[in-house]
Amino acid sequence: MKQIIAIVNRKGGVGKTTTAVNLAATFAATGKRTLLVDFDPQGNTTTAFGISKESNLPTVYDVLTGQASWKEATRAIVGSGMLGVIPSTADLSGAEVELVNTKSREYRLRERLKSLEGEYDTILVDCPPSLGLLTLNALAAAHGVLIPLQCEYYAMEGLSQVLRTMEIIKKSIHRSLEMEGILLTMYDQLNPSNLAIEQEVRHHFASQTFATIIPRDPNLSIAPSVGRPGVWYHPWSAGSRAYLQLTLELQHKD
Repeated sequence: MKQIIAIVNRKGGVGKTTTAVNLAATFAATGKRTLLVDFDPQGNTTTAFGISKESNLPTVYDVLTGQASWKEATRAIVGSGMLGVIPSTADLSGAEVELVNTKSREYRLRERLKSLEGEYDTILVDCPPSLGLLTLNALAAAHGVLIPLQCEYYAMEGLSQVLRTMEIIKKSIHRSLEMEGILLTMYDQLNPSNLAIEQEVRHHFASQTFATIIPRDPNLSIAPSVGRPGVWYHPWSAGSRAYLQLTLELQHKD
């Protein structure tokens, strides 16, 4: 398993943030010093941990633009001494505009993360549902990429675009970037089309697809409304057990 993992998909609603939040919680529960960076201006990861977006405390925008340190922006999650979250707000959207004419703009996140070497066992970056400058920064900083893939036909188009972008980045700015895996999400075993998508993905990307599948589970959807990851809200639900299994699968990779 790689230390810095970017969780990426250009398509929204595929379980990207749900995966980031629940993986971070389960990594911490297994004793890993974990940092979750909300790199999406929508701030859904921030909301999922019950962190207020109205606070004047520093966010990832301030870290990215050099106005605050990681330590100043990190919120320690109560009840989990192993987990910290860097929140995001809509201000992060402005960073893409501000960085456009900046030298080495695609490496800004990587440069900022250097100061955290040795501080965490795992750093997860929840990316926005696009392949813009923020996602490019995350891919340039990451060691590995995890791609959540909803089991529906249109999601396959998003997967192809992410894979093409990864290849471009590997050739141009980050040759050591690796695939952690493709994660099938929102799986309904009673839906024939879900099974067809699973078979197609495993046929074309056999070695790159996780054995773990995340099922549809209403508990995962309800949990953010109470400011808790699904694995804390209902730890014995099917979705929570799947995320624990995914965490163990990641930790035993390589």
